Amino acid sequence: MLVLVAPGQGAQKPGFLTPWLDLPGVTERLTWWSAVSGLDLIHYGTKADEEEIRDTAVAQPLLVAAGLASAHALFSEGAESHRDGLGASAGHSVGEITAAAVAGVLTDEAAMVLVRRRGLAMAEAAAQAETGMAAVLGGEQDDVVAHLTKLGLTPANVNGAGQIVAAGTAEQLAALAEDKPEGVRRVVPLKVAGAFHTDHMAPAVSALQTLMEGAPVADPRLPYVSNRDGQVVTSGSEVAQRLVAQVSNPVRWDLCMETFQQLGATAIIEVAPGGTLVGIAKRALPGVKTLALKTPDDLEAARALIAEHAVPVAATPAE
Repeated sequence: MLVLVAPGQGAQKPGFLTPWLDLPGVTERLTWWSAVSGLDLIHYGTKADEEEIRDTAVAQPLLVAAGLASAHALFSEGAESHRDGLGASAGHSVGEITAAAVAGVLTDEAAMVLVRRRGLAMAEAAAQAETGMAAVLGGEQDDVVAHLTKLGLTPANVNGAGQIVAAGTAEQLAALAEDKPEGVRRVVPLKVAGAFHTDHMAPAVSALQTLMEGAPVADPRLPYVSNRDGQVVTSGSEVAQRLVAQVSNPVRWDLCMETFQQLGATAIIEVAPGGTLVGIAKRALPGVKTLALKTPDDLEAARALIAEHAVPVAATPAE
C-alpha cells in the first residue's frame, strides 16, 4: 500500500523549482496558481535567495505549489486528480494542505488561497514576539517532553525516530541550548520565523476560521491522516476544521507513521521538495520502501514504486 506525503516548512531551497519547469504543464500551473495566490511562485522557486523564501508568507505557498505540481507530474493525466492507486495521503504541518488537495478535500485553487492566507496570518502572529523553533535530536520522548515543559517550551513537532521540535520564545530556546535533556545528542535551531504549532499562533487560527467558513470542501476520496492525532479523517468539513486548528496544535507525525503501519503501508513517496519525511520514515518504519521527489529525474523510479505498491483501482461495472 502506497502513502503519498508532503513536507512542511523548511524543506524549500533556493532554485528548487527550476528543473520542474521543463516538464509540460508545470509553468502553466504555477502561473495560474501565482494569480490565485497573489504571489510570483516561479520567481520565488527559481530566482529568490534563501532569505526571501524563508519568509513564512512565501515559503508556505511555495511548498504547497511545488507539492501539487510534482504530484500532477507523477501521475498520469488520466488519473482522477492523481488519486488512483493511493492508499493514503498525509502532510507535515503546511504539507497537510497539499495532502488535502491530493485527497480531493480541496481543489488546487482553494489550497493555494488557504495556504497564502495561512502564511500571511502566521507571519503576522510570529511578528508579535521573538520566537522560534529548534530540533531536539536523541533522548527518550517522555524525558524530552518533560524537560521542554519545565523550560516553558512546547513540543511543537513530535516526529518520531528520536526527533522532537521545541518551540517558544528566544529566551526559552537559549535556555534549552544551555540545558539539554538527558540523552539528547544535539539541539539544532531551525530557520523558521516563529513558534509555529503553539499558542503563539492563536491570532492566525482566528483569521483562518473566518476564511474557511466559506471554503468549498468535499469528503476525502482516500484515507487522509491528520497531524493532530494520526487518525484517518473521513469528513471534509472535519479536515477543514483540523487544518485551521493545527496552526496552533502540535504536529504528531509519530502518530501519523503509526497509522501508516496500521493501514499496511509498504511504500512512501514524498512530493517535492522531498527528503525530510522519507528520512524520518527510514528510521521509524524499517521495511517500508521510500522515495523522495527532489527533481524530475526521480519520477521514473517513483512511477516504478507506484506500479509495485499502488492499491488496485476497482473496475467500473459495465452498463
